[in-house]
Amino acid sequence: MTGEELPKARIRRRRLFRLVWVVPVIALAVAAYLVLQHMRSLGPEIAIRFGDASGIRVGQTPVIHRGVQIGEVTRITLSEDRRHALVKVRLHRSAAPVATEGALFWVVRPQIGLNQITGLSTVLSGPEIHVLPGKGEQRAAQFNGLDGPPVGIGATGLRIVLRAERPKGVRVNTPVNYRGVEVGLVEKIELAPNSTSADMHVLVHSRYAGLARAGSAFWNASGVQASGGILKGIELEIESLRTLYTGAIEFATPSEKAPRVKPGTVFFLHDKPKDEWLNWSPKIALGGQEKPAEEKPAPEKPVPEKN
Repeated sequence: MTGEELPKARIRRRRLFRLVWVVPVIALAVAAYLVLQHMRSLGPEIAIRFGDASGIRVGQTPVIHRGVQIGEVTRITLSEDRRHALVKVRLHRSAAPVATEGALFWVVRPQIGLNQITGLSTVLSGPEIHVLPGKGEQRAAQFNGLDGPPVGIGATGLRIVLRAERPKGVRVNTPVNYRGVEVGLVEKIELAPNSTSADMHVLVHSRYAGLARAGSAFWNASGVQASGGILKGIELEIESLRTLYTGAIEFATPSEKAPRVKPGTVFFLHDKPKDEWLNWSPKIALGGQEKPAEEKPAPEKPVPEKN
């Protein structure tokens, strides 16, 4: 062996943490944050029973309240009796108070009729589930969906009942007119308690509630009125094309001095008006307030003569 010194090896310590791992770690942290935020935003899951769930899609159909999405459909199954569709919906956490007793859910689809066109915004996006929150405080997990949008729900006014043997041409949403101006609508039609007539539940809007008073007369203005003869010819009287589709109810009030009626008062719906009803023209102030009486000027006091 020679006396030359052998070269010493240099030992380099490898870094446990390299820059190449920075990107995956950051991505993992962002993903965990997003998942955490999503979990925190989740609210309760509710079940809505519909008669028909056609067009509703999992992960696509939103739940809307006042134009704001508050949830989404997560699952669609058949009910145990196989007569209904059970739609599971996951609400946002901020919308949890919406799911209380009395809440109403219905599916909005495009509908075109002579009286109105609704749901056009869902032609491309598909159906939407709309909700009207209940007034109860107790939470609920199951609801019965409506076949269509509720009529008059949440609207204020005077609710009365019109009774007729056969409500020809009258249906839900039929307008109720006063002097040809729409002042209310029909909310519901059902048989009377004794099943001998039909009851139409009518809402007169708050602004016009004072027009319906004791002695008011209601008549059916639906359809076409025909009159005439062979020599005179036939005259057809049609209110409007809308009337042919939705029907119409007209009413008149005899006097502004007649007392107001209470909610739930029952009136009889006549087939046609009497001539005297058409001549009634009381002066009734709108807005739920009586017209103030005109104040008469105070009589002048005589001035005593000076002696």
